[in-house]
Amino acid sequence: MATYDLTPRIGPNLDRHLVFPLLEFLQERQLYPDEQILKAKIELLNKTNMVDYAMDIHKSLYHTDDVPQDMVERRVEVVARLKALEDAAAPLVTFLQNTNAVQELRADKQYNLQMLNDRYQIGPDQIEALYQYAKFQFECGNYSGAADYLYQYRALCTNSERSLSALWGKLAAEILMQNWDIALEELNRLKEIIDSKSFSSPLNQVQSRIWLMHWSLFIFFNHDNGRTQIIDLFNQDKYLNAIQTSAPHLLRYLATAFIVNKRRRPQFKEFIKVIQQDQCSYKDPITEFLACVYVNYEFDGAQKKMKECEEVILNDPFLGKRVEEGSFSTVPLKDEFLENARLFIFETYCRIHQRIDMGVLFEKLNLNYEEGERWIVNLIRNSKLDAKIDSETGTVIMEPNQPNVYEQLIDHTKALQGRTYKLVGQLLENAQAQPAR
Repeated sequence: MATYDLTPRIGPNLDRHLVFPLLEFLQERQLYPDEQILKAKIELLNKTNMVDYAMDIHKSLYHTDDVPQDMVERRVEVVARLKALEDAAAPLVTFLQNTNAVQELRADKQYNLQMLNDRYQIGPDQIEALYQYAKFQFECGNYSGAADYLYQYRALCTNSERSLSALWGKLAAEILMQNWDIALEELNRLKEIIDSKSFSSPLNQVQSRIWLMHWSLFIFFNHDNGRTQIIDLFNQDKYLNAIQTSAPHLLRYLATAFIVNKRRRPQFKEFIKVIQQDQCSYKDPITEFLACVYVNYEFDGAQKKMKECEEVILNDPFLGKRVEEGSFSTVPLKDEFLENARLFIFETYCRIHQRIDMGVLFEKLNLNYEEGERWIVNLIRNSKLDAKIDSETGTVIMEPNQPNVYEQLIDHTKALQGRTYKLVGQLLENAQAQPAR
């Protein structure tokens, strides 16, 4: 199943610290040799300040208590640099730890800067030192301290680019601490900036959206409302265009969210068109399952893809995580996916056939006869499908569902009013433009 592992595609769009949870998952699932994962971890750690962690992994990888001299020297450098940054940021950190002093701050950043300079002799150098100290703390793996200092830095920073960088760091820290509610707030704040900011190049804005969507996977598959919110974000035109042009592998996560989310059926129909268009640029068992059911009507193929989908989900770092105590969901995503996948097959199959042999149907749904009969009885009882079971012949009979002529008329003319207003608006604009000429 390493064939379907998206870590090589996702990793370059993440901060290197966010890659560690993915490697931990892959190591637990044993998708790759343990030695390969440990080497990947060391390669990541070499460009951080987490020297002690790198030493521990080196010992595990090479089965020794000794570490290279360059690691020892690097640790001395990190400790010295941390102390220097701590001293440089100390005046501002001391101020921020003083509750009474902090109450003097206002919403006006310029007032705050002037007040800090006049009363506490804290100027731009100390504020910059706080940023560098927070960033260094993050690189050392102290995400809690980094998040606090980056939050405080943004309250004082007047440089929009540096403030944006601090917000990315704050988001990463909250994700790594699994503070999903706070992380979602920071994600939405970052999205608002990306969508409204004036970028030097449209490509930079697209890249920022791609980074945001990759980082959001941690949040959306852990937050209690995430499976709905991932559709709200990824399915927006600007973000969906970015996926199709630069990150089609993200279609796996949008497809999964649609399959387990029964409330988004109207948007789902449009998404199927995207799956159909992008089959050449990206496909995996999850997107192929949807193509089998809704594009090609290959139900035997869909059944085979369901089995592959189960393996893909179990081995995906975002989809295959265990259900933990206190989690928003008590059902593994895999089980929700398979249940809804069977429903998709059943609904589509029923639209095509008026009388369905239950044995054939259950085979396509990968259910034995007893399980299938119980499942289909509950489904018909609880759904809006107009069907009945003929126990003597062992068939499901679909009642003919002739669409109401008035409903058809409404459907066909639904967009007519909007198009008329648009046409009238264009005519008025042309009429107003002619005298000006």
